[in-house]
Amino acid sequence: MIGTLQCVVLDCTDVMELARFYRQLLGGEINRPDAQWAVGDAWATLHDAAGAPVLAFQGVADHRPPVWGAAEQQFHLDIRVEDLAAAHDAVVELGAWLLDDGGGDRAWRIYADPAGHPFCLVRH
Repeated sequence: MIGTLQCVVLDCTDVMELARFYRQLLGGEINRPDAQWAVGDAWATLHDAAGAPVLAFQGVADHRPPVWGAAEQQFHLDIRVEDLAAAHDAVVELGAWLLDDGGGDRAWRIYADPAGHPFCLVRH
């Protein structure tokens, strides 16, 4: 082993907007005091109560969101949920938008967060 995953960093134009979106989606605490992280106008963190790796949000003035399905897409997050329909309604209300519902037959749906990063809601 060379190292351990410290965090996942998402680029965006508004770090607090995206931090609040993911806090409402996943729970946790925004900018919890932690000697590892210097937070500010261009950087925010979300610590999950379950001890998962930190999600961090880095301000990038000219951020361009990835295009779902395009060759340059690099990664996405999978979020496990109990009720796919209820989770759909909740994330859309928070500002996400549906990218692909798979015709409604599969156990996951693909969304974009308010900054355009793709993520999937996956039925548990």
